Amino acid sequence: MTPPAAPRPAQLGPLLARCRLARGWSQQHAAAELCATSGVPTLSRHEVSRWERQRRVPGGFWLGWLAVVLDVPLVTLAEAAAATRRAGSTGAASPGRTARAGAPPAGRTGPGRTGGTTRGGRARVRTTR
Repeated sequence: MTPPAAPRPAQLGPLLARCRLARGWSQQHAAAELCATSGVPTLSRHEVSRWERQRRVPGGFWLGWLAVVLDVPLVTLAEAAAATRRAGSTGAASPGRTARAGAPPAGRTGPGRTGGTTRGGRARVRTTR
């Protein structure tokens, strides 16, 4: 007799949304909590939305703070992040690579290039707070 298959780890986006909603928080409130707890004032609700929609997968730094703020074991979030990356449902960089803020997109360097365009050549609008 074959033992039952182990349940697949949950994907990160739906897990984050469930944990956030269980606390009755908006994405804005979750971002504010993450900023206050981590000491990084620049995380926006847009990034929380990207994580929940699995457009991006947070790295180890944010996974650690998400575990603290949402009161979820870090191993649970790490397993869900790994499952999400394996499923290939994001456009995120591989786990060991992180893009430097303000860095030009790959292949867009050279004289006169400031990194102010996207891969499609459209201007990228940057706002400051």
